[in-house]
Formats: sequence, structure tokens, C-alpha cells
Amino acid sequence: MNSTDKPRRAQGKKAAPGRQEHERGGARSGHQRDRYTPVRDAAAPTRQGEGGTYVPRPYVMAAVRIDQVRSVLGEILQWKFPADAVLSRWLRANPKLGARDRGEVAEAVFDVLRHLRRYRQFAESGSGPAARRLAVLGLASVFDKAVLDLGLSETEQQWLEHVQRIDVNSLSRAVRDSLPDWLDERLSTLDDADSLIQALNKSAPLDLRINPLKADRDEMLALLRSGAGLRFDPVPTPYSPWGIRMQGRPPINRWPMFEKGEIEVQDEGSQILAALVAPKRGEMIIDYCAGAGGKTLLLGALMRSTGRLYAFDVSAARLAKAKPRFARSGLSNIVPVVINPDNDQRVKRLRGKAHRVLVDAPCSGLGTLRRNPDLKWRMHPESLQELCAMQASILRQASRCVAPGGRLVYATCSILPEENQDQIEGFLAENPEFTLLDASNIVTDRCKNLTLQGPFLVMRPDIHGTDGFFAAVLERSKPVVAEKVLQQAVETPIQELEASISVQDDAEGDLGLGELNEPESK
Repeated sequence: MNSTDKPRRAQGKKAAPGRQEHERGGARSGHQRDRYTPVRDAAAPTRQGEGGTYVPRPYVMAAVRIDQVRSVLGEILQWKFPADAVLSRWLRANPKLGARDRGEVAEAVFDVLRHLRRYRQFAESGSGPAARRLAVLGLASVFDKAVLDLGLSETEQQWLEHVQRIDVNSLSRAVRDSLPDWLDERLSTLDDADSLIQALNKSAPLDLRINPLKADRDEMLALLRSGAGLRFDPVPTPYSPWGIRMQGRPPINRWPMFEKGEIEVQDEGSQILAALVAPKRGEMIIDYCAGAGGKTLLLGALMRSTGRLYAFDVSAARLAKAKPRFARSGLSNIVPVVINPDNDQRVKRLRGKAHRVLVDAPCSGLGTLRRNPDLKWRMHPESLQELCAMQASILRQASRCVAPGGRLVYATCSILPEENQDQIEGFLAENPEFTLLDASNIVTDRCKNLTLQGPFLVMRPDIHGTDGFFAAVLERSKPVVAEKVLQQAVETPIQELEASISVQDDAEGDLGLGELNEPESK
């Protein structure tokens, strides 16, 4: 789904931890690499002495790792950039780190971000820099005590033992589960709030999706289980007929099936949105906020590369990341278009012509906290209000493209009512020509095991094992002349629109045909 800076993906050539937190597996101390030998790729570690001073000491792996995690956190906690981007940049600046080293750093960093408020309260005790104590708390989730103690002073060991004995249930929920007060207040109004919050504080598995145009799920599962994917325990996702769930962080962007466009990274909840759109061959469909094209790819494959599928986005950079994915997928029916946020002429030419329009709206992204824990610290009530206004505007614009009798699907990866149900209620009040359809009746055609309560698609990590997703399906009323309008939308070439797209591409240059650097989960 979308957040204010929707794609938020690493830009380096190598896969790095981020939304999917790649290569973080194998971080436990049970892996018997010698952690106490000198390392050549890190600055000499230091040790905290009395009075907060530091003195040199021999290389100890835990000490090295504390300094590294502290360094990354020092950049992330300035909140200037998304955590995954900062971490990726830091890893590129330290290219000699091995996969296990990278995984340990990433796992500790993301653990701190998940539990930041509680860890900061713990870090108020003790002596020396609080940033170092945050790093120690994060690494306590990675290393066994005996390993971590080798990097700590005696005073630090005593402090860590003390805070680990604290009964977290004695803390308020906002501190215990590390939420800003405003978010704790909003989430408290949701059903089973404690269960949801605790699930959002856990790391997520890795969901893959087959390309239905090129692969069969059962055959892909057999291939993964007979090769490099076996140790990641691949299993079919419980609801999506196209999904495969894996444990750990497999480097799938190095696998041949990824390079051939047979699999992509996409959370199961995001896959289910395509079932709500329910595209058909030969139709005209618009993915109004396409981003890096995750859902566009699945829609195009379900259309069997027929008809016309427009991938709209206001960001040329986001669509540039999508182009290599489109090329790998084998699809030929996708038309990427960079649009203006307001009154785009190419959008106006499609008014009333699209059979189906998907609006995967820019949102807070709070349903993805398992993958992006920094979002709860980067989001504020004021920016949420701005997002809600933007969502309402985009929904109005996109709705004008829906043909009579056509379908409009609004979706977010948020768990907040003001971005979800409230938006739909407001839109329907202003647009009586649209009616709300029952999502459960639509989704069961493809997702046999998924049952929903109410007319909306609501996915939760504590109930469904997916990120938090919301979707609503609306239908535009169909007057008597609607059949003729729909037929014209399919048969009449829209040369004017395509000419404008060609002119734009010539003016702006190629949107980007280079190598995709990291799988896009959305």
C-alpha cells in the first residue's frame, strides 16, 4: 500500500534489509561462527569505562556489533528519512560486512524501532550514552546473554539484568507496546486492540506471489522445496490462491524464478485486493496509484495480458522502478502514465470509460508496522489529517473514470477508521450514483477460505497473518445507455491519450529500464 512516501525502497544494487528486512535470517548465536576473532571491516571497538569514558580493547564481535547498531540508530532516530533507506545506505557504506553481519545489525535496529518507547524508558537508567544502551537492548534480542556480555562492561551487564527483570505488564500499554499516545488512543477504539497491537510489534514472514501468466503455484512450491527454498519452509498462503509464505529472509532476487518474472514479493493481503477488482480479459482497467507496480502486475496477469491496463502515478521515479518488473513479467497490456495531481488532461480523456478502477490510496501505512516500525514515530496527527484530505480528493478524481456499471475499489494499508470506513461513508454521501457492494461475496470467488464480516475487506495480522489492509468495492449505477458506453470504451482507440503519453515520454526521457534493485512488496 501507500504511505506519503509510498515506494520507500532501497536504491542499491544489492538487496538490503528494509520493508521485507532481507538477509536478516541466521542471526542467532546458535550459528557457530567464531564471534570473538578480529574483524577487518569495522572500526576498532571501544568499551565503556567508569564515568562514561571509553578505552580501547581487543576485538570482540559483540562490542563491534554494539558500535555498528548504535551508528545506524544515530542516523535513523533523526527521522529525516525512512529507516529502511537509512539502513540500506549504511550497509552500502560498509560493503565488507557479510550476510550474517548485516542480518544481525538489521535485526537489532528493527527490534529497537518496534520497542523504542519502552527501551528509551529503560535507557534512562544506567550511565553513559543512552544511544549505546538502546543498541544493547536491541542486540539482546539477537545474541545469547553469554555472547553479548563479552561486549559489555560489568556495570552494563548489571544494568541489562536489572531492566530485563522488569515486569512489562506493570507498564502502561503505550509504554509496554511502544506507541505514541495519539496512536494508542486511536487504536484503543478498535476491536481486540491489545491483540492487534501485539501482532503489529512482531516481525512479518515473507510472502511471495506467483505470476499466473508464467507459473503454477503447486509447481513453484515443488520447485522451491526441492532447491534453495527448502530451508525457508515454503507453504501456500491460506487465502490467496497465488501466494507462497516463507520463513526467514531468503535472497529471492538472486533466484532464477525471480529473474524470469515467475515470482514477486507481495503480502497476501495486497494480493487479495486483485480478487476484489476481479479483472476480466479485454477490459479497460486503471490502477490509479500504481507506485512500483505490485498490484498492477497481478491485475495484468489475471487479464492474460489482454485489454488495456493503465498504471497511473504522480511520481516518475516510482513508475521507473516498475518498468523492469513489467518487462520481466511478460505482460504487454500495461501503459504506465505519469499524471499531474490535479486536473490531468489524460485522466479527463478517460472519464466514464474504465470498467474497473483501483485506488490504492496514499495512507499512513500503519497496517505495515510489522515491516516498517518507524512509521509510528514518523507519523503525526497533523500529517494524518493531510493524508485524509488527499485520499478524499484522489477518490473523487478516480471515480470520474469509472464507466456506468463499472467498479471502483478503494484500498489502504491502514488500520485507522478515518482513512478507511469514514472515507467511504463520506464519498457515498457526496456521490449517490455509487453503491457499496459486499466484498465477501466478491472475494470468495477466488479466495475460498476467506470469510469476512460486514461489507468491507478488513485484514489484520492477529487474525489473518497479513499486514493490516482495508478495501471497499463500489459500483457506479448503470443507466439504459451504459452498454453502449462500455462497448465504445473497449472498441474505440484512444489515440489522443496514447499520443499524449508518447509526447510526455519523449519530453521526460525514459522512465527507467535499468535493473530492479529490490523486490517491491506492494
